[in-house]
Amino acid sequence: MTRAVRIFWRIFIYGALAVVLLLVLINFGAFGKMPSLAQLENPSITLATEVFADDGTPMGKYYVERGNRSYVKFGDISKNVIDALVATEDERFYDHSGIDGRSLSRAILKLGRDGGGSTITQQLALNMFDSRSSNIFLRIIQKIKENIIAIKLERNFTKQEILALYLNTVSFSDNVYGIRNASRTFFSKEPDRLTVPEAAVLIGMQKATATYNPRTNYKAAFDRRNTVIDQMVRNDYVTAPVAANFKKEPIKLNYKKMNENNGIAPYFLDVLRNDLKAWCKENKKEDGEPYDLYADGLKVYTTINPRMQLYAEEAVAKHLPVLQRVLSAQRNIKTDAVWKGKEKVLDAAMKSSDRYQSLKADKVSDDEIKKIFNTKVPMKVFAWNPKREKDTVMSPMDSIKYHHEMMQTAFMVTDPQNGQVKAWVGGIDFKNYKYDHANLKTKRQVGSSIKPYLYALAVEEYGFTPETQCEATQQYFPGFGYVPAKNRGKTGTRTMASGLAWSVNEVAAYIIKQTTPQRFAEFLKQINIPTKVDPYPSIALGSSDLSLFEMMWGYSMFPTGGFSAKPVYITRIEDKNGHVLARFDTERKEVISQATAYTMTRMMQGVVDYGTAAGLRSRLGVAEMGGKTGTTNENSDAWFMGFTPQLLAGVWIGCDDRFIKLESGLGEGGQAARPIWEYFFQKAFADKTLGLDKTAKFVQPENMKTESFYDYYNIIDRTPPPGAEGENVGNGGADDFLGTPDTQNIPTESKQAMEEQKVLQEALNSKNQVPTGKKDSTKTTPKEDKKKPGLFKRIFGGKKDQ
Repeated sequence: MTRAVRIFWRIFIYGALAVVLLLVLINFGAFGKMPSLAQLENPSITLATEVFADDGTPMGKYYVERGNRSYVKFGDISKNVIDALVATEDERFYDHSGIDGRSLSRAILKLGRDGGGSTITQQLALNMFDSRSSNIFLRIIQKIKENIIAIKLERNFTKQEILALYLNTVSFSDNVYGIRNASRTFFSKEPDRLTVPEAAVLIGMQKATATYNPRTNYKAAFDRRNTVIDQMVRNDYVTAPVAANFKKEPIKLNYKKMNENNGIAPYFLDVLRNDLKAWCKENKKEDGEPYDLYADGLKVYTTINPRMQLYAEEAVAKHLPVLQRVLSAQRNIKTDAVWKGKEKVLDAAMKSSDRYQSLKADKVSDDEIKKIFNTKVPMKVFAWNPKREKDTVMSPMDSIKYHHEMMQTAFMVTDPQNGQVKAWVGGIDFKNYKYDHANLKTKRQVGSSIKPYLYALAVEEYGFTPETQCEATQQYFPGFGYVPAKNRGKTGTRTMASGLAWSVNEVAAYIIKQTTPQRFAEFLKQINIPTKVDPYPSIALGSSDLSLFEMMWGYSMFPTGGFSAKPVYITRIEDKNGHVLARFDTERKEVISQATAYTMTRMMQGVVDYGTAAGLRSRLGVAEMGGKTGTTNENSDAWFMGFTPQLLAGVWIGCDDRFIKLESGLGEGGQAARPIWEYFFQKAFADKTLGLDKTAKFVQPENMKTESFYDYYNIIDRTPPPGAEGENVGNGGADDFLGTPDTQNIPTESKQAMEEQKVLQEALNSKNQVPTGKKDSTKTTPKEDKKKPGLFKRIFGGKKDQ
């Protein structure tokens, strides 16, 4: 052997050993951590958390950009997608063991001019465990790592599993991730329903998601789709004549991309997000790490009823434009007089705006910023019209005033027996007004809607009955003065039932004087009102700030026979594999006697029969119900709380700034809030699928059935006392304004999302045959794996899961 030959063999052997050593070092993490066998067997794919309604309807998702995925099993992916993918991305997928030598050689020799050498398995390795480096040296190391991971994937997964993993991790146009989301977004159907042309469109995006986006670049996407179909013909997945017909078809998109603004019940989803963040922080996975709301693919099942949610939003969209038109026509609003002396409010709003922050970041002076904020510019603002927006020209400062002058609302519906929330509306438009007004932390002055709690205390502990005569005069409290503060010259007495029906403040003041403010404050805590209420005499008139959530919690004791049920809106949380991680049960506690609860329901029926919400029960045609209006000083807040034996609902109306308010009687609870409640119940009772019974009655205690219960006709005055809430002051009622053209056909925020979900559900339930290019199109039986153990197996190990 000559010296040159010896040198050659030394170089060859040392080089081969160096390559093997490099591979071993890379495999054991010398150049960066490599996934373990356990990680390969249970790959971590970033998955969105999905939220479902009580009937299984998808409501929305929580995700970061790359986490917007919904995992789908191989059997739920159309064969057309599989065939298109293999034909286009990796023709010899079923024949190689992760690395295609022929494609790799071609890519090296032709410098990638005729395509890359990566197999589907190698691309999956990159999608799952790494990101592409721009550094040439690091990219070479990374490429070797991808190859090693690809071989390990092939040894631990079947071909079907690899294809499913790939399609669940890959990105499509418009930052859509995963085949299910892509199928839903571009064609509004489940991935097992995709036709050959549709599958070709989606797989065609893989070459360049921006270039081949059919929504923004139709011609390029059309040509690319036909190229994919040609590849399917070449690989015998579609016959040439069938392909020719497919290639003539235009791309028919049914594009629907869900985001935070068009999910079902967007305010609810935002509140739920914060609750789930806290839950994830407190609960750990098997590896000891806390759950990640945006990556772990949790499934959250809620109590929201989609149809009730739609009716709730319809009720708001029906009535709020009426109130807004009246408010906007007020003289103090039209002349800007309402903002006199409120310059600090405007200044704070300006400084919290994105526009201001951006200008400050650009080091624009304060004087220049003020000038900019008072210069008119074109903009879009929220409006009560079918588009929920309008183009206008106004200054940013005028825009701040405009949006602050919008009336807001909170509306919640629950099943009082178990506390399950069925509908949640936290405001008028989530896209423009993110602040939720229905949650536990958002508190407003409750006005007369608190009075049923006081009356219940008097009945429960102080022997009061509906017939008890109460002084209807101003009451004096040593150290506090008179309640009500204003003397309206009332004298005489009224029955307790009449005082509640007409919301007479003097009667409430008399009752709290008998029960004492201290005992009433304690009673509020006893019935599970979380907010601490100080024992001032004025709390009898509703001077305290409480949330709608708390009011729903408290009112639940009336239709349930004395049991308080905390509003609950999650039933269970599952992991991505369907294992139940947590269940959420009803928190129910007996807080008053059944006799007291029944007495209160009968008294509160007086409100909706003859009092401040007169005629409501008869208009709905229900056998029994109860309710209570509430109005605070100068109409800053309007409330209506009402219930039937099966449903409890509460409404709040007001502006975020309390100095902005309706000046007419239209701002009182019976006019501002009650119509939303009434419209919802009209729709709910008309929907037979909800199973609501107009003839349902409250359960009367056995010991009360022998009593001759009081007769409203004898103990409730039909004429409102002077100054009573709900008195006709000549301004007309809300019903007088309904039906005008600009209040019609205003879409709800959840309606579009519900329509999209209906289309998807129909597609999921459809059993129709999907047109394909081959006879056995619904069956996917990949070719048998043909592998022989070799050097890589001996180095890296692993057992093929057949």
